[in-house]
Amino acid sequence: MDFKLGRINLNAVAQGVGGLVFGNDTSASSEDSYVERLLDRISNGVLADDRRSAMSQLQSIVAESRAAQLAFGAMGFPVLTAVLKEERDDIEMVRGALETLVSALTPTDAAGGKKNEVQPTLMNSDLLSREADSIPLLLSLLEEVDFYVRYYTLQLLTALLTHSPNRLQEAILTTPRGITRLMDMLMEREVIRNEALLLLTYLTREAEEIQKIVVFEGAFEKIFSIIKEEGGSEGGVVVQDCLELLNNLLRRGASNQILLRETIGFEQLVSILKLRGSAYNFTQQKTVNLLGALESIELLLMGGLDAEPGKDFNRQSNQTAFAQRNVLDHLLLLGVESPWAAVSVRCAALRCIGVLISNHPLNLDALANKVLGEEPHFEPALNSIFRIILRTSSLQEFIAADYVFKCFCEKNTNGQAMLASTIIPQPHSGIRDPLDEDIKMPFGSMLLRGLTVNENDEDLETCWRAASVLSHILKGNIQSKERVLQVKLEAPMTSFGTPELLMHRIVKYLAVGASMSRNNGDCKTSTSSSCLYTQPIILRLLVTWLADCPNAVHSFLGSQDHLTYLLELVSSLSETVFIRGLSAVILGECVLYNKSDDNGMDAFEVVDAISQKIGLASYFLKFDEMQKSFPFLSAKASQHRKPLARSSAASMSEVENVEESTAIDPKHDEDPVLMSIFDGPFVSIIKRLETDIRQSIVEVFSHPKSKVAVVPAEMEQKDGESNEDYIKRLKSFVEKQCKELQDLLGRNATLAEDVAKTGGAGVSGSDQANGGKERVQAETLRRDLQEAKQRVEVLKSEKTKIEAEASIYRNLAGKMESDLKSLSDAYNSLEQVNFRLESDVKALREGRSEPGLDLEAIKAEGREEVQKESEAELNDLLVCLGQEQSKVERLSTRLVELGEDVDSLLEGIGDDVGLPEDSEDEEDR
Repeated sequence: MDFKLGRINLNAVAQGVGGLVFGNDTSASSEDSYVERLLDRISNGVLADDRRSAMSQLQSIVAESRAAQLAFGAMGFPVLTAVLKEERDDIEMVRGALETLVSALTPTDAAGGKKNEVQPTLMNSDLLSREADSIPLLLSLLEEVDFYVRYYTLQLLTALLTHSPNRLQEAILTTPRGITRLMDMLMEREVIRNEALLLLTYLTREAEEIQKIVVFEGAFEKIFSIIKEEGGSEGGVVVQDCLELLNNLLRRGASNQILLRETIGFEQLVSILKLRGSAYNFTQQKTVNLLGALESIELLLMGGLDAEPGKDFNRQSNQTAFAQRNVLDHLLLLGVESPWAAVSVRCAALRCIGVLISNHPLNLDALANKVLGEEPHFEPALNSIFRIILRTSSLQEFIAADYVFKCFCEKNTNGQAMLASTIIPQPHSGIRDPLDEDIKMPFGSMLLRGLTVNENDEDLETCWRAASVLSHILKGNIQSKERVLQVKLEAPMTSFGTPELLMHRIVKYLAVGASMSRNNGDCKTSTSSSCLYTQPIILRLLVTWLADCPNAVHSFLGSQDHLTYLLELVSSLSETVFIRGLSAVILGECVLYNKSDDNGMDAFEVVDAISQKIGLASYFLKFDEMQKSFPFLSAKASQHRKPLARSSAASMSEVENVEESTAIDPKHDEDPVLMSIFDGPFVSIIKRLETDIRQSIVEVFSHPKSKVAVVPAEMEQKDGESNEDYIKRLKSFVEKQCKELQDLLGRNATLAEDVAKTGGAGVSGSDQANGGKERVQAETLRRDLQEAKQRVEVLKSEKTKIEAEASIYRNLAGKMESDLKSLSDAYNSLEQVNFRLESDVKALREGRSEPGLDLEAIKAEGREEVQKESEAELNDLLVCLGQEQSKVERLSTRLVELGEDVDSLLEGIGDDVGLPEDSEDEEDR
């Protein structure tokens, strides 16, 4: 009866929610009542066939109708969970219950309603996951023998995980042997194994505790066993799921990586990269599988989370272990020697090469000495990778190949010197041979060919790509900077001028790129990226080249046009914030690292030009604008790519040459090339340079170089003036000039420090000096206003807090008043009861009885009950005596048969004198 009442109430709730969602239409009401009837047949039916038929009908309507799903969620869970608990022997009913639950948690094919409507599947998942025993009950079903029971249970757990992941994870962790049962499913038949694999993949994405338990249960062995069974990279989506599960276990930390390295090793992972059969046959699924394996290798080579202790040691150990398995050969085959492979695979392989050699001397030497191709067409691996940089049509592949050189040159002075030593000018030829046909060209010659395009060549893409590699070769290596600084290019045949320095040619291409950008309308209509990245990459090269290298600064300032052009870039409103900012950094380096004493090239001339053409405040503002731009703010976050998953695998495997088919705006925040330019190390260099540049400019501006162009008239001796008077006048004049000079120096120093700190709006030096007082007053007012605003905010927060506390106290007072009233009512009722009881006691003491109370009748009734009880006891005694008498007779007969005298034996037995008295006493009682 209670269950039926509860079910009716749930039906009313379902109708209320259904009315809210479906507008109280008749179809929703009919489906609610139909679901209720089916549930009633399942719970109260007598015939087994009728109950099974009702279960089948319920599953069908729940799978097809959102209204039925909603009604089932309000009424059906108690009924079906009872079936799962109490009717395990009826396999058909258990199957039907599980299949119905899966349908209740699976969206219907028909798109449902408005956005604000209640989603039945989400509501049902929430209801089922809230039940304390639901998850342990489902996990216990995994131990059933029936195939479909386990299969539907895994589907139901997967559906719950999709909608209520946190509750399911907590329930599985708190259930004894919960993870163990799921891991056992990996050794089951293929269909169940695949469902369990998918469920474990979802479970291990974020939950670190589950990851640890899964690894402890032997996940690595089972994963590689399934991959081998499915055919490695040639396998299907099961291999993809295995690799995703593997990556989930390796991504979070170093402990699981160490366990994999020291137990199974990396041999089975490397074997996935081996191309089998037709090497050029790359299906989409094979591409996805290779991407998953390459992601696993990259995660292992990175060593774990940045903040984790022991990360560097684990990373180096993994790099060494992979090198021992000759992984470099497989990566070069996929990334460099397989032009038929997908672009995404080539990019992933190149990134793995970069991480493999990063800060690892043995792997760096291995790549430097690696030779690709077949005799007689051998070519160094670095040359092949550089050729990819120059000729690839995919910006993603350019970024990946450029990343290899970035990792090769990072903290590798010997490698940088080796590459820089090959940069030797070749004799000029009127016919430029195709670059990709001369495979025997040295690396330096290829680099120079890329850097020195024809002046009338509108495509500067080769130039900025080569410039990107040159910036890695020069980064932090003074010897390489000095060596490349001496490189002179042969003058073209059309002009008979002197040889041109490589740096000056590169600056010329910077101006050409800016001109092309203006002519093409900021390249928004251009299909080539030649004018998009010429300026930022060449500016990065110049920033790297001039850092800590006074000779490079001297060479750069050797042409007055260079300084003029940089001033134009810094002040140009048509340029992006990072182009203006990088140009400002180069100007600052011309001050910071300027050791020249030549007129027109020293630090004072640069500072004076900045002050006159831009203004110090406006100049320093360019640093602030650049550091607030997206590439700077996301420099470290951009290094982490989105993990490969089922939802993103198809799109990630189809990375092709979309960069060339659609116009790319370098002003866009997430431009991939800009993100590679402004990586973490380069951003750190910029921030360090900014601090030093501000200090250097303040120092130079505070102590300007003295210049005396003409002799003032006051210093000439007047006619008729004696020598003594002339000397006195000169002395006073010099003292006055010295005083004015000291005042001027003090004002300049104060002004420069103020501008360097505040980075305010740019104004001229004289205007800044005249408006110093007003600026101080404005600053004081601004500070007072800011303090007043802060006090107002504090008062507002205190007011809000006090109002909240007052509301709480009012609620407490109301509750206490209500409780006091209830207590008062209860006390009054107790007083009334107590008064009535006292009256009854007083009446009984006085011998009075209440009306309607017959004491004599009560006594008579009591005597009758006692007499009935006595008679019942006497009857029982008589029965017992009869039984004893029969026993005595049988014993007597037996004793006579044995020859005993019965009378003599019974003599003296039963003569109990007190027995009659006791009986009398009992009768008196």
